[in-house]
Amino acid sequence: MNKNVVNDFSITVGTVNGSGSSTANNTILRAIFKMGIPVSGKNLFPSNIEGLPTWYTIRVSKDGYLGRDDRQHVVVAMNPASFARDLESVAPGGAFFYADDIKFAVNRSDISVYPMPIKHILREQAGIPSELRNAVANMIYVGVLSHMLGMDMEAIRAAVEFHFKRREKPVAMNMKALQDGADWARANLVKTDPFRLAPMNKTGSLIMADGNTAAAIGSVYGGLQFAAWYPITPASSLAESLTDYLELLRPRPDGKHTYAVVQAEDELAALGMAIGAGWGGLRAMTSTSGPGLSLMTEFAGLAYFAEVPVVIWDVQRIGPSTGLPTRTSQGDLTFTAHIGHGDSHSVILLPGNVNECFEFGWKAFDIAERLQTPVFVLSDLDMGMNQWMSKPFQYPDTQMDRGKTLWEKDLEARGGKWGRYLDEDQDGIPYRTLPGNQHPLASYFARGTGHDEHARYSEDAATWHRNMERLVRKYNTAKKFVPKPVIHNVKGAKVGIICFGSTESAVQEARDQLAATGLKSGMMRVRSLPFTSQVVKFIEAYDQIVVVEMNRDGQLHLLLCQEFPALAPKLRAAAYQDGLPASASWIRREILQALETFKKKSVKKAAKKTSAKKGAKK
Repeated sequence: MNKNVVNDFSITVGTVNGSGSSTANNTILRAIFKMGIPVSGKNLFPSNIEGLPTWYTIRVSKDGYLGRDDRQHVVVAMNPASFARDLESVAPGGAFFYADDIKFAVNRSDISVYPMPIKHILREQAGIPSELRNAVANMIYVGVLSHMLGMDMEAIRAAVEFHFKRREKPVAMNMKALQDGADWARANLVKTDPFRLAPMNKTGSLIMADGNTAAAIGSVYGGLQFAAWYPITPASSLAESLTDYLELLRPRPDGKHTYAVVQAEDELAALGMAIGAGWGGLRAMTSTSGPGLSLMTEFAGLAYFAEVPVVIWDVQRIGPSTGLPTRTSQGDLTFTAHIGHGDSHSVILLPGNVNECFEFGWKAFDIAERLQTPVFVLSDLDMGMNQWMSKPFQYPDTQMDRGKTLWEKDLEARGGKWGRYLDEDQDGIPYRTLPGNQHPLASYFARGTGHDEHARYSEDAATWHRNMERLVRKYNTAKKFVPKPVIHNVKGAKVGIICFGSTESAVQEARDQLAATGLKSGMMRVRSLPFTSQVVKFIEAYDQIVVVEMNRDGQLHLLLCQEFPALAPKLRAAAYQDGLPASASWIRREILQALETFKKKSVKKAAKKTSAKKGAKK
């Protein structure tokens, strides 16, 4: 380890779930951010309410990498139950801080060890209510770290004031505990580790937010009028944020609401309500995670076939079944792509960062109404619940796209001639009317059973076939409206990397590491289904394509092979899932392993050709 490691290390805090450590850990995160240093934070918490071990990891990266670093450089151990694990996790040359009332032997000579008398310092503080002592105790280790790592005290105060909304008493109480911890460290600890923080100027124009909040704000700015939801980790905070920001951003002098947010009795009811609102002309949505999405399957098929616009946010976690409710995943892609029984194609948006959670929050409504279909937005727990640096949100300055909607004057101009499922423009998208239209010929009967172009019940085979073929045309038309992929081509590179969602920063870091060894690679982050023309062009441009994703089966890889079978031999899956956010080291190993598979198959193919030639000569 170098003598000085500045702004390039990880901090991991091990505590007990429900002990109030969130305030302390977010204080560290925001203080570093306010020092101008690129930083990200990831919470690894259990699925019970309290009592089990929880960890919070902060990635400090002067180069701006936001992916998880699977090395533990600075570790703070506050939980006896995880003490041995925390001690073992410290990288050689690292620093280990621990509460000295935890009576376990520390038998490592390759790290710096700093016992902290948390309870003693706490006893010296007067006037702290007993029920708040545990929470304040966590601020003491923040104070110790602030001195030992060189955190700016003004930045820390700003972070504390932000958290407590500048309320004088809690700010004063927490700052006192924090200052006492720093004073004790200054008087009693001698620094022997290399890790330091130094002010930078890389975050001044950025904000810090989580994806669920960003999605909620984006949805509000997209004209959301109705949301129904049922609580489920990790999507609950998205719906809760909707309530908060609708009240904040849409106040009325008369106190009446121009929106409704309803907690339904279950996920099936939530989507049913949203579909009803969407059919009624409202911009409607729901939010859920994998198990909830499974329950929504029947209604998703109804909305697809009846052609009702609705937005469904799926903040992914590990399945199948209940799985690991508080771990992240990208495992719902293939399920969502063809959700429902029978033949269907889903329009899916895949945000890759917090800024896109905001952007897709409002764009999803435009796309849903333009296409008259459900639009699924697949985020994940890591993006949705953790804090990320982001560019400021770009608020939409365009009018809402209501799509092919006929009002009274439109029907009057047509002489009332129209068919709800008639493909007038040969793009698969029909025209619709909304309830309340006063024209006598505006009404139609929406149904999930077989119907003809005028919404009349039909079991005629030819009619059914025409309708299903039109839905395929509509799916192809969707390529004009969905977000295009983000592409970074590299001249001379033979290897291309495809990813989606929250893995982009870790993939970029892995690419940089591989480039340092001489392996150049292009990269494409897919942002939607259906796949656009840019996707196939990227695959054609490289000899070998590695598809990186956080699931067991390589689901994006499977969909790409299904869509472009002639190009499938170029594609290899680098797929892995353990519930932790992707790290650059994991991605690098997976890419190298995939390339090794390419090499072995190439050698085998060459040997087979040589053998065939020899046989022909004989």
